[in-house]
Amino acid sequence: MLSLLLITGSIAAYSQSDSTLKIFQFPADKIPRIDGDPGDWSFVPEIYITGSSQLTDDEKKHAGSPDPANLDVKVRVGWVKGMNRLYFLYEASDNYWDYSRTDLHHDIFEIVVDADQSGGPLIEQFHPNPGLKNSWDAYFNYHGVHAQNYHIYTPAEGQDWCLAWGSQPWIKELPYANAAYSYNFKPGEPGKLNLEFWITPFDYAGPEGPERAVESVLEENRNIGLCWAIIDFDDVNARGNNGFWNLSRHHTMYGNASQLRTFRLMPLEEEFRKKIEAQWSFKVLDMKRRLVAFEDLSTGNVTSWKWDFGDGTSSADRHPEHKYERAGRYIVTLYIDGPAGKSRRSKVWDVALK
Repeated sequence: MLSLLLITGSIAAYSQSDSTLKIFQFPADKIPRIDGDPGDWSFVPEIYITGSSQLTDDEKKHAGSPDPANLDVKVRVGWVKGMNRLYFLYEASDNYWDYSRTDLHHDIFEIVVDADQSGGPLIEQFHPNPGLKNSWDAYFNYHGVHAQNYHIYTPAEGQDWCLAWGSQPWIKELPYANAAYSYNFKPGEPGKLNLEFWITPFDYAGPEGPERAVESVLEENRNIGLCWAIIDFDDVNARGNNGFWNLSRHHTMYGNASQLRTFRLMPLEEEFRKKIEAQWSFKVLDMKRRLVAFEDLSTGNVTSWKWDFGDGTSSADRHPEHKYERAGRYIVTLYIDGPAGKSRRSKVWDVALK
C-alpha cells in the first residue's frame, strides 16, 4: 500500500484521456449532515455515482473490475458553493471486512486530491530530486504539501478515521475534516458500510500547522484533480492485500498527482435553481475617493438592472462603479428584471465608507 515504487520517465500531462467526472453541487439548504446516514444524498442524480465498474486493478491480481459478489462500491462527491469542502458518500458491500488490526492491514478507501491541478509527485518516495528521495527533508517539506492523500479506514474502530499521509495530520481534524460511519458487521463478516465525510483540499498544507496553510478555492465549473483506490483485505493474517482497485489507470496515482482523474465542480442542477434571483458583491477600490465597484452575480435570464446606491443616485449598468460624495453606511439595492419575473437584493450597511 505504502509502496516504494519509483516513478520513471517524464511526468505525464495532468489530465488523462478519461472522461471528466462530475461533482454535485448541494444547494445551501441541503448540505449533508455527517452522520453516516446516506438519506441526505437520495436526491443526487445517478450520473454522479462512480461505481465498481469504473475501477481497475493495475497490480493485475484480478482481471477487470472487482466482482460485485466480493466487493461492490458506489462513490458520490459533492460540494457547496462558497465553501472549500469536498463531501463524500462511500457505500460499500464486502464479503469480508478486515479491520481488527491497528496498522495498515485494513480495508481502506484511499483518496488523493490536487484541487489546483498543480500535478506532479506528492510523496517523499517520488521526490523529483534524487538526493531527497525517502529523506526526512522531503517528508516534512514536500510530502502532502501541494496535494493530499487520505488513507481512510473502513471502518475505523479505536483509531482515527484516517491516516493523512504526510507531515500534516491536522488536516484530518475539525475544522478541516469530519467523518461518520454506519454498519452492523463485525471483523471478518460480510455486510454493507456507509461512510460520509468531508475534507478541505489545500494548495499548501505544511507540517507547521494551519497558520500558513492555503485552502484551495472551489469555484463553479472549475476542474480539480481527484482520484481514489479501494484496498481490500480478505484474510487478517495475509501479508498482502487481495485487491488494489484504482479509479486511475495508474497504480502510482497515490503518490503522483499527474495521474489523477479530472473532476468538475458542477453548477446547481436545474431543479434547485430559481428562475431569476438577484445577487451581487462589491469591492472598495479607493477608500479615500470612496470609489466602489459593484458586480452583478444574479442568476437566471436577466434583461435589465437597476442599482440604488443608497445616496439618491442609481445606475442601469450591470457592473457599475460608483463614487460616493460623503462618508456613511449605505443601503444598496439591486433590482433585476427578465422573462421569468423580477427580483431584488439589498444589503444594509455592508457598504461603509469613511
